[in-house]
Amino acid sequence: MYRSHVMVCGGTGCTSSGSTAIMQAFDKEVKRNDLDSEVRVIHTGCFGLCALGPIVVIYPEGSFYSMVKAEDVPEIVSEHLLKGRPVTRLLYDETVNEDNTVKSLDETSFYKKQMRIALRNCGVINPENIDEYIGFDGYQALGKALTEMTPEQVIETMLDSGLRGRGGAGFPTGLKWKFAAGNKADQKYVCCNADEGDPGAFMDRSILEGDPHVLIEAMAIAAYAIGATQGYVYVRAEYPIAVERLSIAIKQAREYGLLGNNILDTGFSFDLDIKLGAGAFVCGEETALMTSIEGKRGEPRPRPPFPAVKGLFAKPTILNNVETYANVPRIILLGADWFKGIGTEKSKGTKVFALGGKIKNTGLVEVPMGTTLREIVEEIGGGIPEGRPFKAAQTGGPSGGCIPASLIDTPIDYDNLLSIGSMMGSGGLIVMDDTTCMVDIAKFFLEFTVEESCGKCTPCRVGNKRLLELLDKITNGTATMEDLDKIEELAAFIKENSLCGLGQTAPNPVLSTLHYFKDEYVDHIKNKHCTAGVCKALLTYKIDPEKCIGCTLCARVCPVSCISGTVKQPHVIDESQCIKCGACMEKCKFGAISKG
Repeated sequence: MYRSHVMVCGGTGCTSSGSTAIMQAFDKEVKRNDLDSEVRVIHTGCFGLCALGPIVVIYPEGSFYSMVKAEDVPEIVSEHLLKGRPVTRLLYDETVNEDNTVKSLDETSFYKKQMRIALRNCGVINPENIDEYIGFDGYQALGKALTEMTPEQVIETMLDSGLRGRGGAGFPTGLKWKFAAGNKADQKYVCCNADEGDPGAFMDRSILEGDPHVLIEAMAIAAYAIGATQGYVYVRAEYPIAVERLSIAIKQAREYGLLGNNILDTGFSFDLDIKLGAGAFVCGEETALMTSIEGKRGEPRPRPPFPAVKGLFAKPTILNNVETYANVPRIILLGADWFKGIGTEKSKGTKVFALGGKIKNTGLVEVPMGTTLREIVEEIGGGIPEGRPFKAAQTGGPSGGCIPASLIDTPIDYDNLLSIGSMMGSGGLIVMDDTTCMVDIAKFFLEFTVEESCGKCTPCRVGNKRLLELLDKITNGTATMEDLDKIEELAAFIKENSLCGLGQTAPNPVLSTLHYFKDEYVDHIKNKHCTAGVCKALLTYKIDPEKCIGCTLCARVCPVSCISGTVKQPHVIDESQCIKCGACMEKCKFGAISKG
């Protein structure tokens, strides 16, 4: 038994900022102080509060050290692990009381409204040790399903739970499984979408990095339910840590007899393989993903037939994403009634969001469905930096839409988001303040989908390109009001006629920003003005003669020499020559230069 456990975050974010060196430093210091038999150092998964990484948590106290550096480790070992005195200067400030005592993480604003189901083991166990997963009820659900339930009962439990797909449109998981189970075939497949192509989304990656065995267990349960014997996890190659830990987990599960032939001596056989994707966003669409697994170019297929009838290698197949599967073992173990007691009437359970953008607490959060956007942004997220006003939030990535400040009290669930022109998607949540141009945001997401279109169908390949050209006209000041009508007409055509979800949802960011922020579009067109000061072609830089003291610094840094004036006299910018780089405004020490 160890008296202390040092949990070092091994997620991609903390790893990129030096957690591996911190882990090595702890190993070295623990040995140097002869604490090997008393203190165990563990590389674990993401704690969620990525803005404060690298993170180290020491139990049993639950001391949460943030922004740790390798050079801090000797002090933590000497003071905390040897003398029992937490190093308060390194602790997350919200966990330190006025008398320097440490309070629980569950009492902090970031964690107190969260409820971890999909992320329950992330930051808690060593993801490379199957015994730790088993120690936290791991594989009990699989054992229960195989020994106490029929496949029909497993499916009925999933249907009763109300679990909906966490990767996009929210199709009922149990219904998808029921369709596949009802189709007789000599071979069936279970697939997992771990491609996660939305900009700013890292939910699935974090689950794979922090709790890979939960995916294996869930896919085995799904295979038992529909009668499959083979599964594939399609994960992008840009996730090396996730791929490595999943590979280790699959090997361990085989060694323990939890994958392969005759699992738990029940006569049920199922095995799992990893397929690496090259990062094509379109391969997040289920038929394109399956086509890629088959070794072909990842392009979508017309539906019907749906994958439950004719999927991978033309056999009945089910496909869910990582987060969806991560809920399955707890539902089987604790029951459908437990799960549907969480969330809203039509959106059960919790949802994981990758919280990013103009927000203090960037990171990964898991909240019950029905939590309001205000709670996520202002309480869990800590609000907007520098006290700037909240302007909008983008959910659903390139397929979603923008939610304006007027709707910040909207409870987040599938139906509410659809009703206001957005969607749940995989769970990216990008927060914006008043320095964000909504026309530019729409253009950013559309540029992404134009780049990622597979080109198979004309509405997506050509239509989105034409839509982007219209946005370009608006941001460079050459558009007319008639172009807004063209945007709406073209967007409707693309949504109606594209082959797959990528094309059908590509216009959503444009339509939602046009709906809620039409005044910005009009301002760009009529006044050649970008209120946020983002669209470079519409910017003008001016020098306030009342504030300019003639220090000449702005003229000296201007790369095109368009600023003139004499020493100690107000300077002037020649707007016809200005390239709008902003160097003058950045260097001015007196606030004399403004843009607008």
